[in-house]
Formats: sequence, structure tokens, C-alpha cells
Amino acid sequence: MSTSSLQDLFPPDVASLFAGVVSDPSRVTDREIDRAAHAADASHFLLMPRAVVTADNAAEVGAIMTEASRAHIPVTFRSGGTSLSGQSSSDSILVDTRRHFRHIEVLDDGRRVRVEPGATVRQVNMRLLRHGYRLGPDPASESACTIGGVVANNSSGMACGTVENTYRTLESMIFVLPSGATINTADADADTQLKAHEPELFEGLLRLQKRVRENPDSVARIERQFAMKNTMGYGVNSLLDFDSPVQVLAHLIIGSEGTLAFVAEATFRTVPVLPRITTALAVFATLDDATKALPALVATKAATLELMDSTSLRVGQSFPDAPAQIVGVDVTNQAALLIEYQSTTEEELTGLAAQGAQVLQQSPLTAPAVFSPDPAAREIAWKLRKGLYTTVAGARPSGTTALLEDIVVPVPSLAPTCEALQDLFDRYEYRDSVIFGHAKDGNIHFMLTDRFEGDSSMKRFEGFTDQMVDLVLGAGGNLKAEHGTGRVMAPFVKRQYGDELYGVMREIKRLCDPAGILNPGVIIEDDPKAHLRDFKHNPQIEQEADRCVECGYCEPVCPSKDLTLTPRQRIVVRRAMERAEAAGDKELHKKLEHDYEYSGIDTCAVDGMCVTACPVLINTGTLVKRLRREEQNPVLAAGWKGAAHGWAAVSRAGSVALTVADHVPAGLVSAVTTVGRAVLGADTVPQYSKDLPGGGPARKPLTGCLGSGADDPIAVYLPACVGSMFGDSGEGMGATAAFKELLERAGVRVIVPQGIESMCCSTPWTSKGYSGGRDVMADRVVETVRTASQGGELPIISDASSCSEGFAHIFQDRDVPFRVEDAVSFVAREVLPKLGEISPVIDSLVLHPTCSSTQMGLNPDLQQVSQVVAKTVTVPDAWGCCGFAGDRGMLHPELTASATAAEAAEVAELDGDAHASCNRTCEIGMTRATGKDYRHVLELLEEATRPR
Repeated sequence: MSTSSLQDLFPPDVASLFAGVVSDPSRVTDREIDRAAHAADASHFLLMPRAVVTADNAAEVGAIMTEASRAHIPVTFRSGGTSLSGQSSSDSILVDTRRHFRHIEVLDDGRRVRVEPGATVRQVNMRLLRHGYRLGPDPASESACTIGGVVANNSSGMACGTVENTYRTLESMIFVLPSGATINTADADADTQLKAHEPELFEGLLRLQKRVRENPDSVARIERQFAMKNTMGYGVNSLLDFDSPVQVLAHLIIGSEGTLAFVAEATFRTVPVLPRITTALAVFATLDDATKALPALVATKAATLELMDSTSLRVGQSFPDAPAQIVGVDVTNQAALLIEYQSTTEEELTGLAAQGAQVLQQSPLTAPAVFSPDPAAREIAWKLRKGLYTTVAGARPSGTTALLEDIVVPVPSLAPTCEALQDLFDRYEYRDSVIFGHAKDGNIHFMLTDRFEGDSSMKRFEGFTDQMVDLVLGAGGNLKAEHGTGRVMAPFVKRQYGDELYGVMREIKRLCDPAGILNPGVIIEDDPKAHLRDFKHNPQIEQEADRCVECGYCEPVCPSKDLTLTPRQRIVVRRAMERAEAAGDKELHKKLEHDYEYSGIDTCAVDGMCVTACPVLINTGTLVKRLRREEQNPVLAAGWKGAAHGWAAVSRAGSVALTVADHVPAGLVSAVTTVGRAVLGADTVPQYSKDLPGGGPARKPLTGCLGSGADDPIAVYLPACVGSMFGDSGEGMGATAAFKELLERAGVRVIVPQGIESMCCSTPWTSKGYSGGRDVMADRVVETVRTASQGGELPIISDASSCSEGFAHIFQDRDVPFRVEDAVSFVAREVLPKLGEISPVIDSLVLHPTCSSTQMGLNPDLQQVSQVVAKTVTVPDAWGCCGFAGDRGMLHPELTASATAAEAAEVAELDGDAHASCNRTCEIGMTRATGKDYRHVLELLEEATRPR
């Protein structure tokens, strides 16, 4: 049954149909904003789901599929949404299998790992790293792609080739069929279970196995196509590789892109992490020269051989930190190979590199290629390789779409294939298209950018695709190597495999999914022009986010990801609003705009963590700040501007109020704030709770020189107002007092400027979009610091990481070259060396870095100070921004609760002796989330250095 005929059978209220099969009906939504937010994935397709279901467990997914089969309603599973071929898009029911499927269990000291589909590759590898192991699949999108996608697409990557991908390293899985039958392939009687639950499927697999094995042409084609990377169609090589029907089915499900079953859990055999690495960037005179060197380099057991064509090198020359090998080179026909060797010992690594160097000495290089173990040099080289797609995609003209494809051909055919591709780019006028990829495997990627709309544009794309297909198949290659068939290559599966094997694939689909409800249009598709439908057309939006490629890399680090929207979704919905407006759909635009107020604006922490993960460096918080600024209440804006003028009185009043509240029954204070929030709005009046500390000490008495010794002050110290407004936890003295004591003991002096009580980093105004008040405060800070720092000669330090970052932004925005350093870094650099030997006072310390410490590069210093005071320091694997975000955690406590849930659960398991961070509001947020007393790390250092 086709997708369109299935759509015709939809009941009017499809969401209500599935609300009855999940335990919590609120997890089924057809709100316009939720549908729009989930419509886009990383591909160039755009389909609008009819409803979104957030599944809670495998049984619930089974119930959803059973109901969908009964009602003939298509279902698509979505986890990370980083797929590039459209396999995680749906115009029907989209099932979120990420939020409640993130469990990771390390087995056998890291030699195996059991994972649910919602965990990212990076999260799994972080758990494995302490054991010296990692997953075999190593996709470039590891920070965001999930295990569900890795299994569904049989992902590979830079180094894993065909020997360490999911197909080869997956030990067992638990899968759920559309009938609801659940099979654990690790069970000794798994075949018996499958036969009992699904007799037709069981017998059908045996029949297909016999059919393929007895057909010499099928066997030869399978062996040829699967000797290379291959994610085109179903993994019919499993019909040759395995005898057990359950094992055949499990390996057919790998790479099936959610069209056969749901994988609820996967157990992998891991691979050792090789700690010794050396890297070289070799630039060849021509692409042909580079590819001719490949067989000899492959024979040296190179871990990676990454190819970059001449256009790639020209793009790379624009990088601020471009590798020296391509700087100043007049690039015409050159190409480069990024070559890397990995080993367990220095001796073995030296031998491998020597073999590689010998090959390169016999190659026509434009300059000598030197292997280096230097991590900095390696990072620069890999930044060139990994930055190509994002640089070109990010620089594309506004309104265009980036389309990234991947193919594989036998290595000897690589050079002529690349040359022919470049000819196709010229013939079809796809300018600035780059070719790069995993040359060791004959696997290359190329990118096209266009508007992909209108008859002329689409005919051009159709012609290019047809000739590209002929080129790849003519070279004996596969049309998909690692990105999955998806929608983009589904019409060409039959062309690659022929009628017989395509018939086998259709039968596999029928046996597993008789009603045809799982991801129709993906892998099996009879419409020869299906790849030309449903293209994503991106309207121009605010400049802060317009270059977004919707890859989803930002989502795992976002504090609101499990509450409302992620950064990608905030941008996707802005584009949906623009589309609605352009189409004249005022009602849709109004609905989206209304719901965006809370989901998109109010619950954004504007912490900037998204920019740390974004390949095109978009800070969605900057967009949200703009929207808050444009929508600000003029009365509140005037009030906050007035507060900036009188910040000394305002901050002290806040401190006094908290102290008074601390001595009044919490229920009474909470009742007052609840009424205020009901009248004035939840985004205006903070919610008081009993876990808030009392007020802190005034900053004015600190004015002048702090510390000891005869030397002149070496820094300007701006104690954070959050330490004055919020007092210590009752267990310590607060960061400011601790810092003062440490200065005294180390014989270091700093100066606190006059008027410190009236100064602030301006974050309260910036985050709310109150530009008037921010300008008042910024001007005051700049002029005061200019005098105190002797025109910028002295560094400026603060004792809360978010405030240090805020001061840095002030000086950057005002274009004044003042150096800002957090107190933790200052202590690590200037104070620790003068304190002498320090004995740890804590056995186990659980450390919470902050979003600001991460963005400022402060975390290594934070670790250094922590390791001085504690024998063992652990940063939870589930660490993330706490979402407290200044006062956002008091305005919307649900944000902090959601953002910290995973980390809080891990903290409970760690059961550390002490807990620390480097920012007062983050300490409050983590204390609230965990019930543990979080203090500033400098307080712990002060305790460790007290005279005894």
C-alpha cells in the first residue's frame, strides 16, 4: 500500500487514537508547534508529522505499532535526527525514541556495552573511556547521533570501515516487531521464540535464505557489493553470513532505517582505544597522485586516510588556523590526504609512521609531509577535514539548502570517479561543491547547495542524480556507503541490485511489516521520482540563526531539550512561522507565535552551550535574547533600567529580602510569590522556595587592596553580586571570603575598585533583553575598570564563572582590550604555586562544571584546583548546564528540574563526600536538584590550606 493511500485512511483525530495506547496521554501531541519542531531532521527533506508520540518503553512502542498496523497508519521512529537521507522524517506519526531510552550499562570492564537507542555515541564512549574502550562505529556526528540511528543506518565513520561497524560489532539486540512481538537475540531459545510468535516470518526467512544461496548471480552480487561499505537497501549479506533465522533477522534490522522493527536495546562488542597517535597532512600535486598512493598507504595499516580535493583545500585556506601545508599555496589541481596511525606502544607507532613516510617519499608531494604526535597539530588538521561541510554549508546563500551525499567505489576507481563528479558539478552548475571522505574505503562525500525549487532547478537536480547513479554503478560502486538509503536513494535500490535481489528485499519488508506501516517511502519505493518530492526550502530568518543546517548537534547539550524545545527546534519553528506568513496562513502563524512564547523564549536558558556543539557556531541564545529585546514590556524595561542606575540599593535589598525570607515560614513566602506570578506572569516574578539561601554580605567593605605582601596589586577584582545577593550554604564562607583568605595566605594582592556595590556583569539585563539597563551598567563597568586596571594593564577577575563571562562580553562589545580571568584560573596560575604543599581534605569530590566555565575554557583549571583538595574528582558523565541561568531557575523551576534530572540521578549513585562548582547560582541549582550541598571549589581550597 502506498504512502498516499495510507494517508487517505487517517481518522480525523489521529492523535487521540494513540493517546489511548500510552500510559500518559500528554505524551501524544498534535499541537502545531510540536509538529513543526519535529518536522525537520538533518536531511534536505521536510515532512510535517500528523502527531508526535514520546514513547516511554519498548512495550509502549509495541502497542503503538500494533495500533498503527490495525488502523493502517504509518509510523516513523526519531531519535537523534542527524540522518542526512530523510529516513527520520514523517508526514504521519513520529515516535520520539530518544527521551526515555538513554540507559547505558558497561559490561565486562568495558569489553561490551548494553545501550538503549536514545543515548548518543559520545555519551557511550565517555562511559567506556575510563575502561580503555570505545564503540566500533565512529561517525563524525558522534556528539549528537544516537545508538538508535547507528543501528538503523549501520553507521561507520572515519576509521571503522567494514570491520568495526554495527553489523560486525553488535553482539545482540532486543527488537520489537510491528505485531508487538519482542525478541531478545541473546536468549538461547530466540529462534524458538521467533517461530512461535511469527511463524510466517520465520519460515519466510528460511525460504529467502535458500533462494539467495542457490542463485549464483545473487551470491556474486552480494559478495561484490558488500565487500565495500554499503548502506543501500537491506543487508541481504546476512542471508549468506548467518544460518539462524533470528541472527539473519537481527542483521537485516541493522541498516533497515526503522522499516522492519524497533530496536529497544543493543549490546556491542567494543574495541580498544589506541592511545598513541601520529598524524600527517600530505598535499599531492593532483587528485590522481593522491589516489595512486592509496593502495600502498592502506597496506601500511593506516587508521585513517581522509581525502580532500582542490576545492576543499581552497575552502580550508580561509580558516583562521589553516594548516601550514596549505597556507599561501596557489591551489589549482592539488589534493590532500590526512593520514593517521594509531597504536598501543610508541615503538609500534614509530614503525607504522616510518612505513607511511617511506610511501610518501616516493609520491609527488608539493612539500614534505611530516608525521607528528602533537595533539595541537592533529586538532588543526582534523579541523580542516571536519570543517569542510559546515564551512561550505554555513556560507551558502540565504534561503538555499545544503545536500550532502556519500558514495563508495573500489579504491582503484576513486580518482576517475572524483574527476567525473567534478565534471558533473560544472555541467550542472553546482558551484563550490566539495569532495572529501574516507579514501581508505573508497568512500567519498560531496555537497550541493541550491534552492531546489521550480521546474528548472529540479530538472537540473534530476539530471545530475541520474548521471551520478550511472557513474557510480558503472564504476562497480554503491550509491550509499554510510548515510543510509533513506528517501533520497530509495528509487534506485532496484537499479543497484537488479530485479531478483530487489524482489528479495520487498519480501523481507512484507514478512516483517505486513501492513506496510513502518517508515513507508524509505528503502522500498516504487515511484522513480520520489527523491524529487518534499524538498526543504528554508526561508530567510533572523541573521543569528539563518545559516543553521538543522544537523541537531546542539540538542544533547541543551538544558531545555526534555522540557520544551531544543536550539534546532527553536530555529525550525522560526522557519515554520516564516513559511506560514509567506503562505498567508495567519491562523497557523498566530498559533506558532503564541506557543513559541513559552516553549521557545521563556524556557531558553540562553546559556550558549549550543554554540559549543554547533558546527557553524550558532548561539541560539543570541537569537532568543534578540526576541526578548524586541518583545520587552516597556514598563519592566524602564524598571530594570532604573535598577541599573541604582544597583547598589537594589542588590542589597534583594539580599536583605532573602535573609528575611530565610527566617519566615517558607509556605508563607511561597504563597506570596505564587500570587505575584499569577498576577504579573511566571516570567516576571521569581518563585521562592525553601532551598534558596539567605542573603550574602555587602561588597562595599572589600573596596581597596585585598591580600598581603609588599608588592603592588596584580589584578582588579570584581566580586560577583550573586555572592552578595545569595549567601553561602551554611557549610562554608562563600567564594568571595574564601578568595580573600587565599590571597592573604599566598601573599598576593588585588584591588577592588570604588563603587563595586553598584557594579554587575550585566547578565540580568542581557538575558532578559533589556538593552537600556545593560548599556547603563556596561558604561559604568568600563569606566570604573579602565581607571582601576591602569588602562587595561591589570587583568580583571571575578569569582563566579557566569559573571567572569559577562564581564568579558561587556569589554568585547565595547571593543576595549581588557583581559578577563575567572578567580579559579587566577588561583591556579598565581595562588596555588605560592601555597606550598597541600594535603587533600576530601576523599571523593563530585564536580559540576558550568556552561560559562566550559565556554571560557576554564574547566582544566577547575579540575586542577579540585584535584588539590580531593583524592578523587569525578565529573558526572551526564553533566550538563543546570538551567538555573541567573534567575531563570526561579522563574521557571521546571527548567532546572528537567535539565538536571540525569545528572542528579548519577550524583546519587556516585555518593561523593563533597560537591563543588564555580558559580553561585549553579551551586544553588545543583543543590536543589540533588539534595547535596554544592559549594564553590575555592571554599574547599580555603579549608585545605587553613593553618592547623
